[in-house]
Amino acid sequence: MPARATQPRKSAAKVAATKATKCTPMRHAKAKPVKLLSGGNPQIAKADGDAPVQAYIAAMPGWKREIGEWLDALIVRAAPGVRKAVKWNSPFYGVDGQGWFLSTHVFTHFVRITFFSGQSLKPIPPGPSKDKNARYLDIREHDEIDEKQLTIWVKQATALPGWLKH
Repeated sequence: MPARATQPRKSAAKVAATKATKCTPMRHAKAKPVKLLSGGNPQIAKADGDAPVQAYIAAMPGWKREIGEWLDALIVRAAPGVRKAVKWNSPFYGVDGQGWFLSTHVFTHFVRITFFSGQSLKPIPPGPSKDKNARYLDIREHDEIDEKQLTIWVKQATALPGWLKH
């Protein structure tokens, strides 16, 4: 999803239509397809770094891949030097020494962003969680996304203590 200062909200469907590429999700150069779990969530081995996150994104099905690419680019712009990993079949983003501040996950009808300290963000993201600190933002195919607000949340989240589970 291209970042545009003049157009902070764009539907996920429009984004997918502008970038229709055929790509078979691959894990290695051997061209082995990535298994999709329940809801289309890619099964990627637990690993640190950008490469496993990019493999996860490449394996995201349909319009969700465009959202994954756009989110990854937005997070990198908002949090230069961000630490990345795939854990429990989900991309995690963190700050060295502070822990993980955000993760994403593919579900059947949406891509979920989890802010681990979401209760401390202003304004609080809309999705409640069973975890007293976390908040969710679910992005569906035709949702309008407020890029400016999402960028603000990412920047705020990087300044808060993160989730330290390894």
